[in-house]
Amino acid sequence: MAPSNNRAELDRLLQTRNEHPEKAAEIDAAIHRAFSQTHAVLVLDMSGFSRLTVRYGIIHFLAMMHRLHIIALPLINQHQGKLIKQEADNLFAVFPTVALAVEAAVDLLKTLAAVNTGLPDSLDLFASIGIGYGEVLMVEDSDMYGSEMNLASKLGEDLARSGEILLTEAAFTQIDPVDPASDRWEELEFSVSGLQLMTHKRLWQGSRDRF
Repeated sequence: MAPSNNRAELDRLLQTRNEHPEKAAEIDAAIHRAFSQTHAVLVLDMSGFSRLTVRYGIIHFLAMMHRLHIIALPLINQHQGKLIKQEADNLFAVFPTVALAVEAAVDLLKTLAAVNTGLPDSLDLFASIGIGYGEVLMVEDSDMYGSEMNLASKLGEDLARSGEILLTEAAFTQIDPVDPASDRWEELEFSVSGLQLMTHKRLWQGSRDRF
């Protein structure tokens, strides 16, 4: 039996909503019942997509994306996460908690740095990561939609520099600020597309900039 949160069911409900706007509230409630889940959302962006593709060609880039996927998947699973999808040079994953997502992000960046020490410069892998937390509409385990996912994508793809981890404000509220073992964070504010975004950057030991 197909899960109730499959693509066909979402398309059916959205079509009904378009045809019967007077039933929008009822249909929205049905969509939330079937598709709504709460997760920490991690979006990883591989740095240098355009530069790598122009310099070495698309096959070289695809091979690097394949290597990144092979490295990332076991680390995501190790921290109780689930890889939802891969789009171009981005990986989208969900975790039960923000703490687990941050742990996975740290391990991912550290592992990439370690792998790079044994590779020629043309094969080095670099990434930036955004993390959000909140409700998403999950379509089976292959796609998702939601404000916090969009914000995490904006942080990972556009605002974080290579080797940086940025959290949305909602994600940061899930971090225990009094835990003596917790990470150190720097508050940053960005203005993007008319929106003021308050974000939090993880500070690496011995550096206030990046990993």
